[in-house]
Amino acid sequence: MNLNKARAVIEALVFASSEPIRLREIAEITGIHEHTVKQLLSDLIAEYNQETKGIRIVEVAQGYQFMTNPACADYVEKLHQTPRNVGLSPAAIETLAIIAYKQPITRAEIEALRGVRVDSAITTLLERGLIREAGRKDAPGRPILYGTTQKFLQYFGLNDLRELPALEDWTTMANEPGQDGEDKSETKQEAEPE
Repeated sequence: MNLNKARAVIEALVFASSEPIRLREIAEITGIHEHTVKQLLSDLIAEYNQETKGIRIVEVAQGYQFMTNPACADYVEKLHQTPRNVGLSPAAIETLAIIAYKQPITRAEIEALRGVRVDSAITTLLERGLIREAGRKDAPGRPILYGTTQKFLQYFGLNDLRELPALEDWTTMANEPGQDGEDKSETKQEAEPE
């Protein structure tokens, strides 16, 4: 297969894959050495990263995937008319953030940090595939430990957990006043709807 055809095939594989496709998988499908696949992907990424393109190839969740150009975000949002966090409640997002930063972590440890029960949030996050059971803690009762998934990385556009904002930056942002001048931090209530 010549380089132009190989490049077209790789582009088609990235486009056709519903999940980020890994370098090794592309190499196995095409029969091309991983080093050559990586170079061809780098060329495609450079081509798609031009400001005039509406889509890009990005490395995310240890794979490659097409995404829209951030410069087009306002228009894409108008098309979908949905919020970016599609259906996750503030309680679920807070629970997910705790898991992302403190994993592996038990339900009881999450509840101690949040100050409220997290049954519903954990169920929602498991159903969405954003978290997973990551084993059991070596403690009385052997409670389940929770951690994030590849889908979590994909959902938030991260390649790995090291790309999460530093915890001190995150807590500073959470406590900054909102656009309307109100404090974003909220007091905990006995129960929060999911």
